[in-house]
Amino acid sequence: MEQASNPDSLLDDPDAIAGDDARPRGGRAHLIIESLQDEIESGKLSPGTPLDERALAQRFNVSRTPVREALQQLAARNLVRIAPRQGVSVSRLSISQLRAITEGVGELEATCARLAARRVDDELRSRLEQALQHCQDAAVEGGSGEYSIANRHFHEVIYQGSRNPYLADLLRKGRRQIYRYSLNDFASRAQINHSLQDHRKIARAIEAGDEPAAGQLMQLHVPSGSTGFSEFLARIPVHMFEAESDA
Repeated sequence: MEQASNPDSLLDDPDAIAGDDARPRGGRAHLIIESLQDEIESGKLSPGTPLDERALAQRFNVSRTPVREALQQLAARNLVRIAPRQGVSVSRLSISQLRAITEGVGELEATCARLAARRVDDELRSRLEQALQHCQDAAVEGGSGEYSIANRHFHEVIYQGSRNPYLADLLRKGRRQIYRYSLNDFASRAQINHSLQDHRKIARAIEAGDEPAAGQLMQLHVPSGSTGFSEFLARIPVHMFEAESDA
């Protein structure tokens, strides 16, 4: 990959006006954002990966202006880092930042599960059973990628089941920050089976309307505790972390 371009070029570039950008650029930038965000969150672009503006413009067959717009918006979402004289790269978190986000997500997940149990109805029970079946099928017939998708869907059903859009939105934003550090969560069959068993227990507690059990089981399921976080951390290469700040 080419060396990351000077971030100052994000503000002023003589190549910005090109024939293929005579049409509105908003749609082009949006497509670039969606593609890069998906690649960052899926781990295809790992933390610290340099992003070259010219190479991205060639890849998406656009001028550098929509690429620049996309990178600025991704930076606003803390998915991309634009640093003077260092260029643009996929954002890295420090270990303490990752711990803080993971703890926050764990608490929110537990709250979400409790609310889902409090407000459970036949529709939610049906959706949970469908999500469980999706996880079961992915565990038996698929690999880590398929199970990862099924896992996200299971949690999304619970977010919606909480009937608290504000809480659900906070969770989604928090999850986006740590997805790129979850590449090895389902690397083995044992990890997948353990997750599936957790999902069954959580679903049964929610379906029974058992708020305390639903919250406790979800808290144990996500890697927010000291032991769970240590195991989670051990699966992540050191180079993917930002150095700790002295501030």
